Amino acid sequence: MNSVTDSSLIDRTGDGSDSSAVENRDLACAARVLRTEAQALTALADGLDETFLRALDLLHGIQGRVVVTGMGKSGHIARKIAATMASTGTPAFFVHPGEASHGDLGMIARTDAVVALSNSGDTHELSDIIAYTRRFDIPLIGMTRKAASALAEQSDVALILPPVPEACPLGLAPTTSTTMMLGLGDALAVALLERRGFSAADFREFHPGGQLGRALLKVTDIMHAGDGLPLCRLDSPLSEVIFEMTAKRLGCVGVTDGEGALVGIITDGDLRRHLAPELLAERADSIMSPRPKSIRPKALIAEALRVMNEKQITTLFVVEADRPLGIVHIHDCLRAGAA
Repeated sequence: MNSVTDSSLIDRTGDGSDSSAVENRDLACAARVLRTEAQALTALADGLDETFLRALDLLHGIQGRVVVTGMGKSGHIARKIAATMASTGTPAFFVHPGEASHGDLGMIARTDAVVALSNSGDTHELSDIIAYTRRFDIPLIGMTRKAASALAEQSDVALILPPVPEACPLGLAPTTSTTMMLGLGDALAVALLERRGFSAADFREFHPGGQLGRALLKVTDIMHAGDGLPLCRLDSPLSEVIFEMTAKRLGCVGVTDGEGALVGIITDGDLRRHLAPELLAERADSIMSPRPKSIRPKALIAEALRVMNEKQITTLFVVEADRPLGIVHIHDCLRAGAA
């Protein structure tokens, strides 16, 4: 955005006109569009009242899903609103008005609510969906610029956008209006998120493949547990310890007392340092290191990786109330994308 370009080297007009004047005009146009839309969003925010709260109450109270619909540019915005809601704890999906008239009305259940977007409020493609919601008493929220429109009049809650001009100089292309719809949809989605106490961990459940999903993985998501957890007792002979360590292939074995609490650890390094003819006859407690490093079950894998780096170790036991639930290896963290 701030790079310097020698405008004398570029003729953007194609007719030899002063390109610097053209650039200034283009930048002024872009700035005007952004300021117009920013002012529209400010007007929308300043005008929020109990109508927004009624829409929020309605969406929060339904047992089913939020069905978002719209035609043309409003339809594109509706798709995004549905996607945002679905990813933030409000089950939602998009229904195309044209497809709804040819069978997809059956996708809308009586426990659902419909959010319909239309700049004019009189989009004829929405008529079948509007009539369907009235017939089966399905809650309808309309989002439009015109209070005196079919959509606004039939809606249980009508969210009326402020009368701000479109950024398009012809006043034809949906620009400011769609920006306000998008912003209002985000406002509903985030307000619903906060009402439900939707957490970052919940968000990760809906985004397991993304960077955020990997960043919010817990140690319990990747730990070796059950039969994969290398453990022995204080009085276990080292012959059994070696077998356990070899079978689990994590380079260590946790040592537990009679109550199942983790009290020590034996690593392959410990075995090498105590290597002697009589080693196999010894007990686990004779060579174990007490108080092994551990981590709580709800810790993120990024924290586990940090602890292993700081302590210069390759494994951490996952412990709750002194009892080992699992074990995490540094390679597990790296494979999960913690680095």
